[in-house]
Parts: sequence; structure tokens; C-alpha cells
Amino acid sequence: MLVQAPDSPLRIVLARADTDAQRAALGNQAGGRVQLFLHTADFATDHARLTRHGITFEETPRHEPYGTVAVFRDPFGNRWDLIESKA
Repeated sequence: MLVQAPDSPLRIVLARADTDAQRAALGNQAGGRVQLFLHTADFATDHARLTRHGITFEETPRHEPYGTVAVFRDPFGNRWDLIESKA
């Protein structure tokens, strides 16, 4: 699956696990930690957009010293941080 944000040249390929070993590693590629970070300038809008498109967040948005963040999984089990950094 190729994903791309509107008006962005950046594209990311999300691939489905094909083998038992790959499936067993889903969600643990980074030792259980988030491994991918999606930065945004408008957390609320992008959080709502992702939710409308079927993305389930593992937590409610939280405010950290560095910004607003929430963890979600993509359709293939990869863990992401949606993050809006403080200025």
C-alpha cells in the first residue's frame, strides 16, 4: 500500500507480512516501541482525519513537554506516533 499526504512529495510503502516469521514480528520490530513518527502541524485535524479513515489509536492524545502525541497502528500492525511538536 502506497500512502501519501495531500500536497506532499513524501510517499511511504506499507507492506503486508507474507511469512510466518514476518507476521510474528509485527508490532515488535522495534522491541515493542513505536518505530515510525508522523509529524503534523495540526494534530487535531490529522487525528480526526485518521480516525475517520478507520485508524484506531491505542491511547487518547496526550500533551508532553515536546508536543501533542498519540500512538496508533497502521492496517499492517506497525506502531506510529502522530506528533505535533511545540514551536
